[in-house]
Amino acid sequence: MAEVKIADIKKLREMTGAGMMDCKNALEEANLDFDRAVELIRERGKAIANKRADREASEGVVLAATSKCGCAGAIVALNCETDFVAKNADFIGLAQKILNAALEAGTKDLEVLKELVIEGRKVSELVTERSGVTGEKMQLSYFARVDAPLVASYIHPGNKLATVVGVNKKDANPELVREIAIQVAGMNPVAIDANSLPEEIRKREFEIGKEQARLEGKPEQILEKIAEGRLQKFIKENVLMQQEFFVKDTKDSVEQYLAKVDKDLKVVAMQRYTLVD
Repeated sequence: MAEVKIADIKKLREMTGAGMMDCKNALEEANLDFDRAVELIRERGKAIANKRADREASEGVVLAATSKCGCAGAIVALNCETDFVAKNADFIGLAQKILNAALEAGTKDLEVLKELVIEGRKVSELVTERSGVTGEKMQLSYFARVDAPLVASYIHPGNKLATVVGVNKKDANPELVREIAIQVAGMNPVAIDANSLPEEIRKREFEIGKEQARLEGKPEQILEKIAEGRLQKFIKENVLMQQEFFVKDTKDSVEQYLAKVDKDLKVVAMQRYTLVD
């Protein structure tokens, strides 16, 4: 058997991202045939992924980024089993590589993203191979994209929560748009404005308000009026444009603040994803 040298191990590690001992063992088994060694590491990844398919992968990272043109943004979530792996630089680097490739390719769908080819390998294969390196189940669990004249992104410290926000004017202040993305991260709005609030949420909150008023002993003839008032309070607290713009430390709503900056400036898209809510 040919002697496996440190330089050989480092070369295979650079090719695969696998651990030093995994690379050494693969090279020994492959008798220094690098192509075969790479295949052995990939096969190990598939075996581990299959073995741990029923395990819960609730840890991981959520990353967001914008395209070079500033006209698109995306969020990706890559899950693993432990926080230890989630903090690993190679794991985070894989998530970032997937995110960057998705933005460049114009990918809009999670299933399409899994089939996207990066450096000759499908994204799904790269995730499986990384699973083999760490010995943990991994899965690409979320992807969303926003296209707008100007898009900003925000990643909350810890890489567990990220947002992207798009506005209707390319010449808007990018920092202001990023502050809106921070608002979305912190306040978790359910809609951009009252008009886009899903009807099922509107009806649910109205009925909740009505039932609460009834339980409080309010007269039947004013229940709907009370319910409408409570619905409006819900909208003020949970709809982005009606929320107080806390990032700016002002009593103005996001809508009021933007109107002072530019009366035509509007938020047209937002996405938020977290592993911890």
